[in-house]
Amino acid sequence: MANEEKKDFNAMLHRDAGMPKTQIVTDPRTVAKYGGERMYFAPPIDYDRVMRRIPFGKVITVGAIREHFAAQNGADFTDPITAGIFVSIAAWASFQRQGDETPYWRTLKAGGELNPKYPGGVEAQRARLEEEGHVVLQRGRTNLRYFVKDYEQAFFPLDERG
Repeated sequence: MANEEKKDFNAMLHRDAGMPKTQIVTDPRTVAKYGGERMYFAPPIDYDRVMRRIPFGKVITVGAIREHFAAQNGADFTDPITAGIFVSIAAWASFQRQGDETPYWRTLKAGGELNPKYPGGVEAQRARLEEEGHVVLQRGRTNLRYFVKDYEQAFFPLDERG
């Protein structure tokens, strides 16, 4: 995203945009990649609600949230593009609010990777995670990426009820 300081992320978080909805995908490559044709679209506020549930010292991945939404809504998968965008919107909306914080730093990318699109980038997310007892590892030589060490051990499972 760009020009974050000029955007009202809390308005974006509550925007309807015709979601939730399920769409049938017919592209054979997409069906093969995601294991089915029923693609679910969750609204941004649903990502925020799930992210708020992750307790101190625990983490979750965007992929796990997507799997949760798909299972909860009878879909084969949840759209990965809107998922990434809406997780960032939830993070920036929280950052813009006074109080009522969503612990967005606990939501990781695939493989436990930190998200450079969050407020303050990976440096800020790393600091918040380390405050909660996580160890963050740097990988790469030129294209540096950061990961929570053994994130699976701190993984917060979502149940099917919500």
